Amino acid sequence: MLIDTHAHLSDIDFVEPVLAAARAVGVERIVAVGMEVKSNRRTLELARNFPDMVVPAVGYHPWEIDKNNIDTEISYIASHLRHCVALGEVGLDYKVKTPKKIQWDVFDRLLSLAVQFAKPVIVHCRFSHQRSHRMVAAAGIERAVFHWYSGPLDVLGNLLEDGFFVSATPALKYSPPHQAAIKQAPLERILIETDAPVAYQNQISTPATLVDTLALVSRLKQIPVSDVAGITTANAQKFFSL
Repeated sequence: MLIDTHAHLSDIDFVEPVLAAARAVGVERIVAVGMEVKSNRRTLELARNFPDMVVPAVGYHPWEIDKNNIDTEISYIASHLRHCVALGEVGLDYKVKTPKKIQWDVFDRLLSLAVQFAKPVIVHCRFSHQRSHRMVAAAGIERAVFHWYSGPLDVLGNLLEDGFFVSATPALKYSPPHQAAIKQAPLERILIETDAPVAYQNQISTPATLVDTLALVSRLKQIPVSDVAGITTANAQKFFSL
């Protein structure tokens, strides 16, 4: 059994055939993540419609922050997080124009909800790896995965020391920073994902693309595919309490 630990199913128009294709290659569970109220609502709907395969996470992505809607977005998450396996996707992104102070305030409020409801956190940390790690640790979060980690290796060492996870994506095929991070992280601290429907070198991903991530991790770490599958699946089951 494989678990895609991060997919934006709300961005896929025809979900049922996509789920069937994933199941055909061994993907039996998918953690569907949200980015704002609309996608959170759709994610929860998909989890209700496909309960044997889709498990939901609700979040407020830094790309979606609008200072006029922050309270509404966080209130929605507070009302629905108890029914989810994780808070996500949330975090910081220093490439977007949203002022850092606003991002920090939003992230801090969201992390407080994760503590309140004892939920793991799926962290977006583009160009903000050190600050994201500091905030997660300071909030008292016990379980966090730093999604598609491609940051400094010293920060990676710190977050691994704190017991946190990183996730591997199909970008392992071409991204040296991502390769370096996954090579350094022990397999027991790695989750595998697709971030579907993200395009990798112009190829649109789906949850079935998880077999590519699996093969890339196996090749990079020189560990048999079956061992990578078994360990990362066990990691995901424990992390998300599946």
